[in-house]
Formats: sequence, C-alpha cells, structure tokens
Amino acid sequence: MSKIKPKVIEVDEIVVKFAGDSGDGMQLSGSQFSDTTAFTGNDLSTFPDFPSEIRAPQGTIAGVSGFQIHIGHKEVTTPGDQADVLVALNPAALKANIAWVKPGATIIVDIDYFDNKGYKKAGFVEDPLNDGSLLGYNVVKAPITSLSRASVRDLGLDIKSAERTRNEFALGILYWLFNKDLKYGEQYIDQRFKSKPVLAVANKKVLRAGYNYAETVEALRTTYQIHPIESRTGRFRNITGNIAAAWGLIAASEKSGRDLFLGSYPITPASEILQELSKRKSLGVKTFQAEDEIGGINSAIGAAFAGDLAATSTSGPGLSLKGEAIGLAVMTELPLVIINVQRAGPATGLPTKPEQSDLLQALYGRNGESPVVVLASSTPANCFFYAFQAAKIALEHMVPVIMLSDGYLANGAELWKVPEMSELPDIHPPMVEDNDEDYQPYGRNPETLARYWALPGQEGLRHRIGGLEKENITGLVSHGPLNHERMVKLREEKVQRVANYVPELELVGEDTGELLVIGWGGTYGALVSAVTDLQEEGKKISLAQFNYIKPLPRNTKKILESFKKIIVVEMNAGQFAFYLRALYQEFNFIQYNKVQGIPFMISELKEKFNQILEG
Repeated sequence: MSKIKPKVIEVDEIVVKFAGDSGDGMQLSGSQFSDTTAFTGNDLSTFPDFPSEIRAPQGTIAGVSGFQIHIGHKEVTTPGDQADVLVALNPAALKANIAWVKPGATIIVDIDYFDNKGYKKAGFVEDPLNDGSLLGYNVVKAPITSLSRASVRDLGLDIKSAERTRNEFALGILYWLFNKDLKYGEQYIDQRFKSKPVLAVANKKVLRAGYNYAETVEALRTTYQIHPIESRTGRFRNITGNIAAAWGLIAASEKSGRDLFLGSYPITPASEILQELSKRKSLGVKTFQAEDEIGGINSAIGAAFAGDLAATSTSGPGLSLKGEAIGLAVMTELPLVIINVQRAGPATGLPTKPEQSDLLQALYGRNGESPVVVLASSTPANCFFYAFQAAKIALEHMVPVIMLSDGYLANGAELWKVPEMSELPDIHPPMVEDNDEDYQPYGRNPETLARYWALPGQEGLRHRIGGLEKENITGLVSHGPLNHERMVKLREEKVQRVANYVPELELVGEDTGELLVIGWGGTYGALVSAVTDLQEEGKKISLAQFNYIKPLPRNTKKILESFKKIIVVEMNAGQFAFYLRALYQEFNFIQYNKVQGIPFMISELKEKFNQILEG
C-alpha cells in the first residue's frame, strides 16, 4: 500500500482508552503511553481499571482490563468522561466500554478476535461490527494479532509470546495517530525488558509495525497534535498515588531524622506502597511484610516505641482488623501513620474499584473513645504531600494519623513537580534528652498536649506503657474514674488542637455565592472541573475540597455561613454529610452520592449543580 499523507489537527486535549483481557498488556500500554506523554510536555491524568476477579474467564466482560488517559495542552484534572479513541482488543472490551466513548470517536479493534466465539463470550447477540450499532464511529478493523505474529516470526518466539506483543502494535497505531516519537516508546520497552533482550527486540519491532500500518490505513487519514505546556518549569515526573505516598514517608523520615519503618500486609489496592518502600533500603527504610494485618500494625507500634517514624498501609478490610491496635497507639500516645487506600466494599466487595466508604470507620471505627487525626489526599501527586503531612503531625503531636487515599488515586497517575527537600517544612519530634530529671511519661507540651518521647535504653528515662488506662503525668496504671475521664478528654483535645497547625480551608471561587460544593479526597479532579466550567458560564458557585477531616479547618463554619445552598458530593452513601450534620446542625446539607465503583463524571456533576442553581 502507498502511504497516505494525513491531515494534522491541533487539539487542546484528548482522551484515550485501552481495553482488553487481563494479560493483554493494557496497563503496560497505558503506562508506556503515559510516560511518552509526560516526556513530550503534555499534562495528563490516568485511570487504570482492573477486574476484581483474579482469573476471570478469558473473553468475558468480567475479565476486561482497561486504562484511560487524558492528555492535555492545558492543565488536566481528571482522566476524562468519555474517550475520543478506544482500543478494543476483543469483543468484551468493546461491549464493556462502548457506553464511555464519544459519538464519532475512533474505535480500533483487533479483527482477529472478532469472531462468533468472541461475540458469544462477550454476550453479543449479533456481530457488533456489522449490525449497525457502530454507525457514526470511525471503526478501524486491524488484523493486530496476525500482523504482530508476522513481525516477530524471524525471532523464533513461541505463538503465545508472539501474540503477547499485540498491545505494542495497537500502541504503535496511537503513536502515529498522535504524532508521538517512537523513541520514547522504545526506551520504555528497553527498560521494561532489560533482562530479556529478545522480548525487548520483539516488542520494539511490533511497535514500529503498528506505526507503519497506521500510515497506510485509509480509516486513519487524520492525526492529532497536542502541543506541550510551555509555561511549566522545573523537574516533573509521571507518578501514581501509591508511589507518591511512599516517597512522602521517605521525605518525612529525612526531615525528622527518624528511621522509617513500614509494617504491612499486602492488600489491593495498597500493596504497591509496601513494594515501593521495600526497594529503598539504601535510604534507610525498613519494611516488614507481616503474616496478617494485625501483625503489620503491631510491628509498627513497636517501631514507634523504639523511636522510628512508624507506618502501616492497608485498605478497608485491613483497617477493620487494625482497629484494636490503633486504640493501643491512641492509649500509648505513640506516633503512627496509617495509610488506608479505600476500595469498594463491604468485605471483599470490589477490591479493584474506588470508593470513599471508609470515612466513618476512620473517624469512629474503634472501641472506646479512640480519637485520631484523619487526612485525605485528593490527587495522585498530592499523596506525597499528605503522606508527608500525616507523618509530620504524627511525630510532632504524638498521635496516630489515618491518611485516606483510594484506588482511583493510588493507581491513577499525573505529572508531579519534584520538590527540593529544602522546600519541605522541618519536622521536630518532641524528643527527650538523656537524664532529664523532669521527664514524666505523660508530661505534656502545654501548646500541643503532645507527651514527650523517650526511647528504650535512654539513660535515666526508663518508663512503662501499655494498654491499660494511664494516670495523667506519671503514666502508671490507673483505675480512677475521674482520671479516666480526664485522659479521654485530653486525648480528644490533643487531636482538636492539631487544627491550630494546619492551613485554613481555601475555596475555588468566590467567598460567597449561591451554591457551595463540598468534596473530600479523590473527588477533587471532577469537582474542580465541573465547578470552574460553571463559573466560566457566570454561575455563582464555589468549591470547598476538604483534605483535613479531623479536625476540620478552623474556618469551616465561616465558609458554610457564606452560601445559600450547600451540596456534599462523595463516593459513598453520605458519610461526610453525616459527619458535617453532627458538627453543624444549623445547616442544610444536600447530598449527591455515587456508589458504583467508578469516579464521578464532570457532565453528571454539572447537570446536578445546574438543577440546584435553577431551583
């Protein structure tokens, strides 16, 4: 075939979705394309979508794995609502994602898998490529599998290994479609398969074959150019929320002068924090993969007693198991960071899908009066900052801190400006000098109420702590009713005083208006996009995104008083709204909730906000 000279269209943003079976390399292709996008100066936001079943039947909707990426010439805050381009490597991938594709979008299918057997497994009654259901779409029917096999025939690979390169063929088409330089994709492959050079050669050959194929296909007569963001300066990298959280803890360790210890147990979608920190022994990081969730947190409490910056990572089911041990950390007033990467429940639920349903568990899910500080990250990149901040608060206030993330943030990625260590605030744990004659185990800083931290083996500072109620100041076991009440109130007041050391809430928009949108955690990207769009239309709407949950920012009530209507948006049945009502009974909080295991779409948020604004 002769090569066709394409028409190049400049666009500000575009959304691409990769979809296929688990094992088809969709996450790999998405990560590879994301890195290329970052290298070429575009902003990005990604959303990997994994099956909940470990080995779902091949070719079925239950086994579809996806990866969506939103690429922009301007700032990007979400992975996008609907895709401009869908790569569907089998009928199930098409069926599972067609509802999330824009009218007129380009759909690239592997025609080698679109046969009667594939249609039946996916649940199609008729051939979707010929029944008229895809009219209006630009469908590219590419023999991806057979051309991939042909491209590597001379390398002597077995059939299975040859076919596993087909994701690179599809990716090569996209490199051509979006005018991306293949060298970035090839560099990614070399790094990925550096220990298997034959596979590196194979994947690079197939990537280029896909690129060359795209040049000859009449269905692809238009390519797209997304120019880089020229206003950004500094060092940037593509980072996921889990990696960012792990690095935030490492940075806090350096700033505080305390060794970092993570005691944890693998659980989706938090396991990557443990995996990442286990690679950082050269930075003094100590990790312990425990036999269960209880062992993980108890080892961390022991490390805190010994003077480390101690942390544990988990998801909702694991947080349930850690409850009693968190109470022990509250009682002993030891610094501890608990990172909870939320997922859809209850129980095992949908372990690979995001949700915000652990908020009340984080606030109240322990026996007795066990107050802890609760924070929530809101983007993949700022998981770094809030993990760092959780460690700073834990160390300086001698209190357990729960940082809430979720599967959307943990696995999603965006560009992160790498900070200099000098830009991060110092951390000053309340350490005690040897032979301090005034030391008492529960003597407190009068401002923060934090008790002072003496370590085992320090000269003249022997002390005992445990799980029975403490006598104020001395730390001796106490059964006195008045002392118990006093200690309960002291521990709560210590948490509340953290509000004096965190920033006040800042709004996106004016300080007063018709509608205040309230969000927390990972809803930020969709909410800020929806709110700013409506602001540009002249609507009197503002956004308050909460990262500090307990205690709430000092100016929370003042902000609530400044708006006629308030709506709380969250991916649960209304937990933050419930919490706000308990604290501020004089306000009417409208709820907008979504519990589907998928993030909010900008379009649905704008529709809801407009309904309220129009009365």
